[in-house]
Amino acid sequence: MRFMHLADLHIGKKMNGFSMLVDQKYILEQVLEVAKQKDLDGVLLAGDIYDKSVPAGEAIQLLDWFLTELIHLKLEVYMISGNHDSMERLSFGSKLFARSGLHVSTIYDGSLEPIVLQDEYGPLNLYMLPFVKPVHVRNALKKALEMTDEEEQMIFDIATYDDAVAAVLERAMLNSSERNVLVAHQLVTGAQRCDSEDISVGGIDNVSADLFEDFDYVALGHIHGPQSMTRDTIRYSGTLLKYSFSECSHEKSITIVDVKEKGNVFVEEIFVKPLRDVRIIEGDFKTIMSRKYYEGMNCEDYLKIILKDEQDVPEAMGKLRSVYPNVMALEYNNRRTKQQTVVGNAAPTTDKLPIEYFREFYERQNGDCMSEVQEMVVRGAFDRIWG
Repeated sequence: MRFMHLADLHIGKKMNGFSMLVDQKYILEQVLEVAKQKDLDGVLLAGDIYDKSVPAGEAIQLLDWFLTELIHLKLEVYMISGNHDSMERLSFGSKLFARSGLHVSTIYDGSLEPIVLQDEYGPLNLYMLPFVKPVHVRNALKKALEMTDEEEQMIFDIATYDDAVAAVLERAMLNSSERNVLVAHQLVTGAQRCDSEDISVGGIDNVSADLFEDFDYVALGHIHGPQSMTRDTIRYSGTLLKYSFSECSHEKSITIVDVKEKGNVFVEEIFVKPLRDVRIIEGDFKTIMSRKYYEGMNCEDYLKIILKDEQDVPEAMGKLRSVYPNVMALEYNNRRTKQQTVVGNAAPTTDKLPIEYFREFYERQNGDCMSEVQEMVVRGAFDRIWG
């Protein structure tokens, strides 16, 4: 069996106020081209399909187009919900869609039954586990019929995310002699995180990679950087696009998984190229705005620009966007920002002139003295205020 593993599409995402829909359509077209070339048996979508629980109409249309194109390629699609998704919205029409090859799992209902696939190596059990919290699992198991005393005690003991996932997998009754594949959306302990992910204080949402020992491949979603956990076959595919400046160094990719006979799994990365990259550039304003600096550069990229000028540049963002239209963030790196001086309350006194107070304030705030021109402007303002 050959699968494409994708996760965290975050369709409808906005980054620093910029809509990413055009970029998402561009990258999904690359995914479809790879799907045509790789002779796939299925596509695993490991959650966070949308960026918001109530997606905009344009985001719904883009997902509808993408899934329709995958089905037209005669591919089976196995999709679960993540923590960003609305279970009800994502599962709409799922029973009808299953007839066309779109299999959707958005709510854990107390059982984890596999979809049994067949190839030349025999049966392959595909399990789809949507994002779960301890309360989800407790409530689902309480509704299960004919529960034993032992199971009721187990429900009471489910307090952590690790407990929750362990309880779900224990009830799955895996046959470890057969091939087992899991699609899940959880945070595995030790995963390298970035700024575009939801973070829980204290790591309370962590689960151990040891829980997945009996699976031949685990297609994970939730973490945005592509990476493997404890072994190559417990893997986050990562996002297809960079969604924060902490991801500038990431190489985004599509994961292709070949599951052959038991114990024989191959993982391949196919790197993708975005319409616009996410980058950080740093320098003084004059240099960054010079044609020699940006000639040959893709000025349409999404940028954070860090200016090293000692004085703030008037209307810097507007001027920068005349050359770099997609500047998302502007920061300064100079003596003032390095000092990070906290300006406290001035001690009460009556023996100083207003310009002296202002001069002291400016020096504490900026780590530098006012220039003659600046002081002249301030004096003129004071003259107009006090006559």
